[in-house]
Amino acid sequence: MKRFFLSVLGLLVIAALASQLWYLGLVLQLRGQNPKDTAFMERARAHGQVSYQWRDYEHIADDLKRAVLISEDARFVEHSGFDWRGIRHAMERNEEAGRPVAGGSTITQQLAKNLFLSSEKTYTRKLQEALIAVMLELSLSKQRILELYLNTAQWGNRVFGAQAAARHYFGVDADQLSPAQAAQMAVLLPRPSYYDVRGTTDYVQQRTLWIQEQLPLVRIPSP
Repeated sequence: MKRFFLSVLGLLVIAALASQLWYLGLVLQLRGQNPKDTAFMERARAHGQVSYQWRDYEHIADDLKRAVLISEDARFVEHSGFDWRGIRHAMERNEEAGRPVAGGSTITQQLAKNLFLSSEKTYTRKLQEALIAVMLELSLSKQRILELYLNTAQWGNRVFGAQAAARHYFGVDADQLSPAQAAQMAVLLPRPSYYDVRGTTDYVQQRTLWIQEQLPLVRIPSP
């Protein structure tokens, strides 16, 4: 019985290592290959056509990069994939509210989820997200991680990436966004499908103005 247990345990360990090596291989491909699809896009296609068009880093407005960092991950250029202060703050907010109201995920963690995983709230998924985030940080530059995030984030109903979102909301290309437009797009990220249907709310307008005021203070990754 003990030998059988050890054999099963060994097989589980081998399977776990194999799955991580598979994810690592996918991450390493991202060094020189842009993703044509993501896990979130695949699921969205079950409900209709997806809008997605890749744009290189230099063809995305710098103000959008700054706005997204302000909204989603203010310490992106400083941390190594995990913002422990942000996580602690999110835990405190959730405890005060008595329910999950904040996540504390960094852009790197969100990218890991968007590319390969689901949005289910389980410890297994969060652990896998963390492991992939480490792989991303060790394998790619901050600029590349942000480039990938801006191109794969969901910005509306079956709308993915900065280029598709800029066309969808404002009728311009991603490199032509004004500071106000860039700030508004950043506000939509936490609830893209909701705001795509609901439109511009008072909260969106107020948050957009605040982010726009912060734009000159933000440093973005560069080569």
